[in-house]
Amino acid sequence: MPPQSSSHTPGDDRQVIRISPLALMACFLLLFCISFPVLGWPEVFGWMLAIPFLIGAWVLRVRTTVTPEGLELRRPFSSVSISWDQIKGFRFPKRGWARADLVDGSQVALPVVTFGRLPQLASASGGRVTDPYAAARAAASDKNREEHEEPAAQSATTNTESDTD
Repeated sequence: MPPQSSSHTPGDDRQVIRISPLALMACFLLLFCISFPVLGWPEVFGWMLAIPFLIGAWVLRVRTTVTPEGLELRRPFSSVSISWDQIKGFRFPKRGWARADLVDGSQVALPVVTFGRLPQLASASGGRVTDPYAAARAAASDKNREEHEEPAAQSATTNTESDTD
């Protein structure tokens, strides 16, 4: 039985797109690997202990939250809120994160949003962003339905013809 929602819990209309917390395992592995030179010569390599912690803070901080009102972008040192009225469209480059083209002609990178995360973006946008995966699934199911209906219609036609003979 799911817990009852209260006024303090966000509704289901928000989607948070973030880096997987499993990335913190890589930070612990990096900390382990860095510990050998640090323990060997701490005066020179001691500063390297900060690297895994900075990467871990980045993993925990960076995210894009999609709401019915717009997008909330959290970067390492800043946060930006963009309403749907300000967004003209989206671009998905081959490498890197998606970009939102704004009405004023500028672009904003959407942290952690890639083409694979498009269904999450579409479901939380309230229909403002279309999901190409859903269109492909609907087309495939329509094609399967048509393929299954044609043999049934043909067999019904042949059965009717044999009954008349």
